[in-house]
Amino acid sequence: MIRAFFLSLGDLTDPAILRVFVKTILLTLVAFLLLGAGLWFATRWLVIDQLGWDEGTGNLAAISGFLAMLLFGWVLFRAIAVAVIWLFGDEIVIAVERRHYPDALASAHHVPVARSITLGVRSAVRALLVNIVLAPVYVVLLVTGFGTPLLFYAANGWLLGADLGEMVAARHLSNADMKQWARDTRWSRWDLGVIVAALLSVPIVNLIAPVLGAAMATHQFHGRRR
Repeated sequence: MIRAFFLSLGDLTDPAILRVFVKTILLTLVAFLLLGAGLWFATRWLVIDQLGWDEGTGNLAAISGFLAMLLFGWVLFRAIAVAVIWLFGDEIVIAVERRHYPDALASAHHVPVARSITLGVRSAVRALLVNIVLAPVYVVLLVTGFGTPLLFYAANGWLLGADLGEMVAARHLSNADMKQWARDTRWSRWDLGVIVAALLSVPIVNLIAPVLGAAMATHQFHGRRR
């Protein structure tokens, strides 16, 4: 894992990966802002138009909803970022394979865009649902001082490891082989996911975390095969 991390840091200078980084950042921020704007107007519509409350109350409710979204932004940003990275994940994997694993690149098969979109949406929805279900437990564990982050990193690390690993494996394995690979690598992928989940929770660093995670998953997959 240490090898994969430092190799991935070096890969961030690759022009192809830099282009993906810019695209993912822009698309993730746009999606996040659109979600916030949608929540603002939806709250105002519900409170003012449907419930008949006054303008001031409607604005207060909308502001409260927006602040709540920012409060749980670490969950939303993680879900949106990973969904976006699925759209461009192939470009990152190809760039890393071209640089380090040319033989693997030559034998890889293309993952259709439709499948990438489907897997990206599935990943985002799964992340939101899991964290919504765990939200009450997060709150209860706040009294421990450390239980909430431990559970968050454990749960999201498992999800991220599965998503990022599958992004690479889908280019090289059949569906039958994927099942065996998933069983054999579940703990190493969890390690990867925990690292990326931790990076996603650090301001500024969270901007490069999805791209770095995809590169690390590529090194982890091919390092294990070697």
